[in-house]
Amino acid sequence: MTALDRPLRNGTSTLPRTGAGARSGLRLGRRPASPPMATESTEQIDLVDGPLGYTLRRSRRARRLRISVDPRRGVVVTIPAGRLGAREAAAHVEPFLREREPWLRGHLARHARERGATVGAGAESLVEGARVPYRGLDHRLRLERAGSGVRRSSILVGWSAGEADGSEGGLRTGDPGIRELVIRVASADRRPLARVLEAWFRERAADAIETAIDSHAPSLGVRPAHVAVRDARTRWGSAARTGRLAFSWRLVLAPPEALETVVVHELAHLRVFGHGPAFWALVGSRLPDHRTWRRWLRQHSVELHATLAPEPAAA
Repeated sequence: MTALDRPLRNGTSTLPRTGAGARSGLRLGRRPASPPMATESTEQIDLVDGPLGYTLRRSRRARRLRISVDPRRGVVVTIPAGRLGAREAAAHVEPFLREREPWLRGHLARHARERGATVGAGAESLVEGARVPYRGLDHRLRLERAGSGVRRSSILVGWSAGEADGSEGGLRTGDPGIRELVIRVASADRRPLARVLEAWFRERAADAIETAIDSHAPSLGVRPAHVAVRDARTRWGSAARTGRLAFSWRLVLAPPEALETVVVHELAHLRVFGHGPAFWALVGSRLPDHRTWRRWLRQHSVELHATLAPEPAAA
């Protein structure tokens, strides 16, 4: 994800408008429903090089106008809602889009090229021979029928030239052939192949993240209160002051060093919030090459987020 933002001067405050179907009264004994933290609408603007569609997101948490180019959603414009400066932010959207058109077009074109390079990894493209990344390496899918009486599909890691090995380190170095993920499909399992594979990736991600935490948390002098594995669109990981950490399961698609870099980054936030010199010194004390793997994640973000993602609807 690539983003630009612009600070705003103080303007006139606005409040979220109630929808057409909003109820006018309150029920006794019940609290009024809280307004949503964010609302979205689909917009379009005519620019020099043609129309540009974008998602306009009004967020009660936003403090300034922010424009990002999401690998799958395209241009997303976020503006404040229900706070000082919201009206001014809305007025700046179209001028800012016009000013940044070359930047936006460039990133949209790059994302389109990268999506083209990942054809075959989408949710609707999971067939025999499709390629998917795992631990930083391409793996070919091989589909087998599970034995009778088996109710859940399973996945093994192996080589095309040898028998599949069910262990995590099942890629037998020294064997010729192509790395494979072998999906043994159970007829009683109604889950789509993409969901079977995603569930397996999530389990592998949770194991790898736990291993990295166990390796680095003691030396950093921290202990997470809770660790969640999710599928966030804009962050590889996050840390809260309460000690709760969250990570994207898609990190398991990347090289182990990239996953480890994100884990150390979030663990370091449990000691130092913000990204000042003290924070980066702490990260560097554990992983001197962290910049290399942060750059790798930026360069391969589109590829990783396209894996197992639903195919875009036809225009």
